[in-house]
Amino acid sequence: MKKAISTSKAPKAIGPYSQAIQSDRLLFISGQLPIDPSSGEFAGEDIVSQTNQVIKNIASILESEGGSLDNIVKTTVFLSDMNDFAAMNEIYNSYFKAPFPARSTIEVSRLPKNARVEIEAIAVI
Repeated sequence: MKKAISTSKAPKAIGPYSQAIQSDRLLFISGQLPIDPSSGEFAGEDIVSQTNQVIKNIASILESEGGSLDNIVKTTVFLSDMNDFAAMNEIYNSYFKAPFPARSTIEVSRLPKNARVEIEAIAVI
């Protein structure tokens, strides 16, 4: 059984996918871009503002299902430039507390809309 999750407090999907899918207690959150849902625009061009917005979008999806960032067990971070890792990691660390989610960070050649960062997550609700 799976249920599509959608909230107006996070950016609408820009393709044939759901913001998240819930299956039993697992919530699979699609990769989030740094789009401010109120404006439809990037929150900024730098990695700090983009990482903040991406995590806020993930938090909004979790909150729509009664969860929080504390429910996340795994994230995958996609960076268009690994030189942004330290700044992204500093912002990421400000949102999560121990025990931290498992995480992978991958440099990719390009992200949708030329974003600097995209993050997907798995949570237990």
